[in-house]
Amino acid sequence: MAETIAILGGTGNLGFGLALRLADAGYAVCIGSRDAARAEQAASSALETVQGGRITGRTNENAVAKADRLVVVTVPFASQAAVLKSVAGSWKPGQVALDATVPLATVVGGRPTQLLQPWQGSAAQQARSLIDRRVEVVSGLHTVSADELATVGKALDQDTLVCGDSKEAKQLVAEVLGRVSGLRVIDAGSLEASRLVEGITPLLIGINMRYNTHVGFRVTNLEL
Repeated sequence: MAETIAILGGTGNLGFGLALRLADAGYAVCIGSRDAARAEQAASSALETVQGGRITGRTNENAVAKADRLVVVTVPFASQAAVLKSVAGSWKPGQVALDATVPLATVVGGRPTQLLQPWQGSAAQQARSLIDRRVEVVSGLHTVSADELATVGKALDQDTLVCGDSKEAKQLVAEVLGRVSGLRVIDAGSLEASRLVEGITPLLIGINMRYNTHVGFRVTNLEL
């Protein structure tokens, strides 16, 4: 039986693209949303691309409860706190939350090339303050293009930097994301380092805007 991975905010671009990739890699994917109907619609749409995949749609709360080990948080920064508070009673001890949130200044009317700094230090650290302590938190996927993820069948040729305080949790994230063709996972240190990694996103957005493309991130001279 395939392992089930939940994706909160899976109706958004990043979450939906990741759902396609993970389903294509053989995982059972549960797309979460505040609106169950939207989640079910997204799941149906995903199945048109990954035919024969195991993809379902649920509310965010039910998606967390359905996940075996990994829950991916792909919601905008403006929604992160509200979504995490709404699922507070659904976590299971031993689960891992992979947070991909970036605190872009668009939430306060700023530009997507600007970054806010939450008082906790980073979006990932804010997530840590809102999630059950029996659940480990890892951050990642900040530099991966949603459009590139959605192009199933095309290898990414990108790296993603993951941060977290648990070696075992980061190993789980690496195991799962490593199944995405062309995506290499690099341990970037403790969760505190997320504030540095999250800052790469607006930099890449600026490059994409200037060159009208979808650039990725790659660390050179590193053999894993």
